[in-house]
Amino acid sequence: MENKRIIQVEEKVEPKLLVPLSIQHMFAMFGATVMVPILFNINPAVVLLMNGIGTLLFILITKGKAPAYLGSSFAFLGPAGIVITTWGYPYALGGFIAVGIAICVLSFIIYKFGVKWIDVVLPPAAMGPVVALIGLELAKTAAEKAGLIPQDKIPIDSKNVLVFLVTLAVAVFGNVLFRKFFAVIPILVAIIAGYIAALFTKVVTISEVSQALHTQLFKMPNFQLPRFKLEAIIMIFPVILVIASEHIGHQIVTSKIVERDLIKNPGLHRSLLADGISTMLSGFVGSVPTTTYGENIGVMAMTKVYSVQVIAGAAILSILSSFIGPVAALIQTIPGPVIGGISFLLYGTIGASGIRLLVDAQVDYSRSRNLVLTSVIFVTGLSGVALQLGKVTLQGMVLGCIVGMVLSLFFYFLEKFHLTNEQ
Repeated sequence: MENKRIIQVEEKVEPKLLVPLSIQHMFAMFGATVMVPILFNINPAVVLLMNGIGTLLFILITKGKAPAYLGSSFAFLGPAGIVITTWGYPYALGGFIAVGIAICVLSFIIYKFGVKWIDVVLPPAAMGPVVALIGLELAKTAAEKAGLIPQDKIPIDSKNVLVFLVTLAVAVFGNVLFRKFFAVIPILVAIIAGYIAALFTKVVTISEVSQALHTQLFKMPNFQLPRFKLEAIIMIFPVILVIASEHIGHQIVTSKIVERDLIKNPGLHRSLLADGISTMLSGFVGSVPTTTYGENIGVMAMTKVYSVQVIAGAAILSILSSFIGPVAALIQTIPGPVIGGISFLLYGTIGASGIRLLVDAQVDYSRSRNLVLTSVIFVTGLSGVALQLGKVTLQGMVLGCIVGMVLSLFFYFLEKFHLTNEQ
C-alpha cells in the first residue's frame, strides 16, 4: 500500500487494515460520546448502541456516499439538563423525539426547495470561517481535557503534561514519518503510546485496568421509554437551530476533505434526514440525540481514509461494546491527557480545512464585503459572546454561522439593488 494513498468513500478496505482503522475511529469518538450520558446520569451503554445504529442508518440513507459518524450531541445539555431536573429524564426524551421529527421535516423542505440558498446565505467568505470555527472553538476544550489549564488554583500536573506530549508527538511525527501499514493509523498508534505513557507515569493505574477487565462480560443496555410534556418540548425545541447549523458546517468541511460536494450528492436532505431519524429513535429507547462528529472528520483529514466501510466498522464495534462490559470499561480508562493530545491535532486540522476553503475559493479580500464577513464571523465565534433564546444559548460556531447568514443576506440584497459603494 502506498504511503498516504487516499482511500475514497466507496472503496473497500482490506481486512488487515479494516479492524485497526475502525478501532481508530471508535477511540476518536468515544471520550466525547460517553461524556453526554455521564452528564445526564444515564448508562453510556445504550448511547453506544444507538450511536452505532444511528451511524449505520446514516450510511444507508445517504447511499454510502457520505462518511460520517453520529455521536452524542452536546447541543442539548443546557435545556435538557433543566428538563431532567424539573420533570425527569423521560420528559427530556420526549423533547429529543420532537426535535428529531422537526429535523426530518426540515430535510423534506430542503428536498423540495433545493440547496442553492446555501450559496447565498453562506458564500465562501462566510463558510470558510464557519468551518474553521468548528475546530478552533474546541481548542480550549482539548487543553482542558489534557489538564493543561489550571482549575480552581490547582497546579498543572507534570504527569499529565508528559502523557499529553507523548501522545501529541507520536500523532504529529507519525503522521509525517509513518509508512505503509502504520501510515493510515497514526491516531491509533498515538493513543496506544499515550496510554502506555499513562501507565508508566501512573496517570492510569494497573488496578484500574484490572478492575475494567473484570467487569461483567455481557450487559444489556438500560432502556427507558419517553414521556411527553408540552413545556419540556418547548424548552428543548430551539436546539434545532444549533443542530441544523452544525450539520451544514460538518457536511461542508467533510466535502472539502473528500473533495466531493456532499451537499448535492447524496444531498443535504438525505444527511439531515438520517440525523433526524437517529435522534428520534434514540429518544424512543432512552439514549441521547446524535450529531455528526468533528473528531471523526479530523481522523479522515489526517489519515486520508474516507471509506464508509471503515465508519461502518466503527459503528459495529460501538454496538458490540455496548453489550461487552470489559471493552467499554477499558476504553473509559483512557485518560484526559491522551484524548487531549489527539484532540489538539484533530481540532486544528478541522480549523485548517476552513482556511483551505478560503484559499481554494480564491476569496478576494480587497472586496469590503468579503473582509467584513470573515472578520465578523471569526470575532463572533471566538470572542465568547452568547445569545440567549429561552433556555438555549447560541454561541461559538453556531452564533457565528447565524450572524454570517444574516450579514450575507443583507449584502446579497444590497448588491442586487446596486447599493454598495463598490458598485
